[in-house]
Formats: sequence, C-alpha cells, structure tokens
Amino acid sequence: MSLKVGIIGAGPSGLAMLRAFESEEKKGNKIPEIKCFEKQENWGGMWNYTWRTGVGKYGEPLHGSMYKYLWSNGPKECLEFADYTFSEHFGQTISSYPPREVLFDYIEGRIKQSNARKYIQFNTVARWVDYVEDKKQFRVVFDDLKKNETFEEYFDYLIVGTGHFSTPNMPYFKGIENYTGNVMHAHDFRGADPFRGKEILLIGSSYSAEDIAVQCYKHGTKSVIISYRTNPIDCKWPEGIKELPLVTHFEDKKAFFKDGTSKEFDAVIMCTGYQHKFPFLPDNFRLKTKNCLYPEGMYKGVISDVNAQLLFLGMQDQYYTFNMFDAQAWFARDYILGRINLPSKEEIQKDIQKWVDYEKQSISADDHVDFQTDYLKDLIHMTDYPMFDLDKVANMFKSWLKDKEENILTYRDKTYTSVMDETKAEKHHTPWMKELDDSLERYLDEDPIDEKQLEKTNYY
Repeated sequence: MSLKVGIIGAGPSGLAMLRAFESEEKKGNKIPEIKCFEKQENWGGMWNYTWRTGVGKYGEPLHGSMYKYLWSNGPKECLEFADYTFSEHFGQTISSYPPREVLFDYIEGRIKQSNARKYIQFNTVARWVDYVEDKKQFRVVFDDLKKNETFEEYFDYLIVGTGHFSTPNMPYFKGIENYTGNVMHAHDFRGADPFRGKEILLIGSSYSAEDIAVQCYKHGTKSVIISYRTNPIDCKWPEGIKELPLVTHFEDKKAFFKDGTSKEFDAVIMCTGYQHKFPFLPDNFRLKTKNCLYPEGMYKGVISDVNAQLLFLGMQDQYYTFNMFDAQAWFARDYILGRINLPSKEEIQKDIQKWVDYEKQSISADDHVDFQTDYLKDLIHMTDYPMFDLDKVANMFKSWLKDKEENILTYRDKTYTSVMDETKAEKHHTPWMKELDDSLERYLDEDPIDEKQLEKTNYY
C-alpha cells in the first residue's frame, strides 16, 4: 500500500512541497499519493491580492494580507530559486526589487512548468485533524466551500504549509473603542490611496510598519507617526514620517504617547504582527510559538516532536523565503521517502535545543542573518537540493540592511548580482519613489519615462 501525503496550503511552502516530489518523479522514482488543499481560489498564498477584507467569497476569514503597490522589501537575489532563476523566467534582466505582481508571476512560472495543479483542490478549508491510532494515520475533515460539502481524508503524513501571516494580532489601547477615526490592522490594508492627504498613526515597528509608512508617504499621505513598543525602527526618515514611543491611550481622535506628546489622527493602522493560529489542529498537535527564527517543538524546524508524521513548513521568521521553503520541502520529501532517519527522542531534543540556544545568542540583525544561513546549510546538506553560495546571499542581506539604514526611500534602487547564474540586476527604468504604477506590464516596459506622471510625486 502506497503512502498518502496531505498538504494543507498551496502558497509558496505548499508549492515547494509539490515541486520537491515532482523533482523526484522526474528522476523515474516512485512518489506517494499526494493531495493538496487550498482555501483560496488560486495558488500563491499571501502573494494573492484581493480587494476583499474580513471574509472571503464564501464567508471564511481572509488568508491574504497583500496590498496594492507592494514591492519586494529585500533583494530578489536573496529569495531566488536554486533551480529556476529570474533570468530564465523573464528572459531579460530586471531590477533587484520587483513589485508583487512580478514576484507572483515568477512563483507561478516555476510551478506552471509542472503538473502540480492536478494535485490541488482549491476552495477547500481544513476543519479538523485527528490521529487514528489503529490506522497510524491522520483523519482530516475538510469543507469544500464551493460545493458547501464536508468530507474527510486519511493521510500517513500531514504537511501544514498555511503560513503565519493571516491571523492578526490586535492589541487594545485604553479609549480606542471611542476613537472617531478609522482603525484597521495591516492585514486589512489594501493600499495607500484612501490615506492621501491624511494624518495616520502606525502602531508597531515591524517590516509592515516600515513598508506601509513609506508607501503612504510615497502616495501622498500628509504625515505618518510610527509608534513603537520597545525600540524605534531607527531609519533616517524623511520629513513627514516620525517615530514616537508607544501609545498610552486615546481620546476622541487624539492619541497620547509615553513621552507626554499627543496628536490627532485620521486613521490608525495596527502593524502589530500575526498570531500562529491552527484552528484545525487539536491542542496537542498545535504549534505554539511566537514569531522567531526557530520555533520550539520541531526537529530541523520541520518535523513535529509530538508526532513525527506531522510536518510544518515556513513557520519561521524569515530572511530567506522561497529558497528556504524549498530546502525544508526537499528535507521533508526525503524524510517521508525514508532516506532520512530520525535519531532518538533524546537526540531530537538535543538538536532542537542547540538551535534554540543559538538563536538566543543572536542579538543583531546580522546575527539573525547568520543564524538562518547556517540553518539552511544544515538542511541543504541533507538533501540533493542544489547548494548555492549562501555566504554571498548572507552578505547581500547585510548590505540590504545597511542600504535601508542609509536611505529608506532609495534602497530599492540598489542592484545586486544573482548567486545562481551571476546575472547582475539592472536599475529599474524609474526611481522607486517616482514609480506609481506597480503593474507587471509597466515594470517590464522599456519605453521612455512619462515625465508628466513623475511630476505628480513629491520626491525629496
């Protein structure tokens, strides 16, 4: 009897898993029976943009947090697939910081080369998981949202690739229930257009706060205040963006801050992160963690230490993204195929603790880059995923961090060189701060710049 593998989620992690098995099948080797289930109407996970907020077409909580005008906030050369380069996909040299639609096209380009779609059932959400001891299998209850039907499937291995950017963390501040402006979480932010000419408050100091602040500035917001809990982002902000310590309370449209200052705002956007939420898993199987580089309870950051037939992909805080999901998927594949044997429970816990301790010793952003680089080296050495120069990628990440610190508005105009095929990126035809059109067509367009359009933006 052949193995049955269930994959929950067809975002970058789930697609990486399908791609890993496909690469094995292309070698002429037998692979398990695979089924993948995706809540959305299409693959891509968080890279799918929708105008909807709150709930989707079928009344389910929306998965995606994607918004218009999002451009990569890190060099594409740091996330490039080892077996599918940007040059191969586009057939031309592009810049190091493409917009969302371009990155989605790249993700989709690789998976379209395969027959992966036949394994995916869309508009399907996992409701509950049991482990049936006598069968040594997981029983998973699904809802087919389109048909409004419930069904169940049994799997020898269950892979959770649902990501952790879909359930907002929404803190409370005294008086916010009486705030008369607009309040939302970054999860429901769909673009800067509604905030043109407005004064807005962002609470949080994450990447989303940084990016939304800059995007709103670029698209004409009057002013942006970023309120931080512990430490400021500490960039050299342009006039119009400012950081203040944490909000203490609200009165009407006014927010009060720990430094004693106060200000009225038209809108408040909570950039306060996300919860790791797995409502379909019972308590004993649920991954309980905060956003960190190495969640406890998983061997090699992938295999549950509670049940070795339960695997998680992409649950880490991320510097590396697409290629890290690949490395995890290749490891998961080889483990499921019996090529990687688990050590004793004692050795598993010892290995997990080693990485947890390593993360605790990593203080600076550069340390965190080095940590995740070492983690990838460890994974890739265990499989046949193509090794690439991870030290060069790490150095690119560190340069990127310095670029942002030097000028948060222009770092996306920098270029880097691919470690996969040595292609040096070209500068985009328009400086990022002056490029108001993030479409694929405009991005790949080599026609002269529309100067009249550029005049609409206030570029310092």
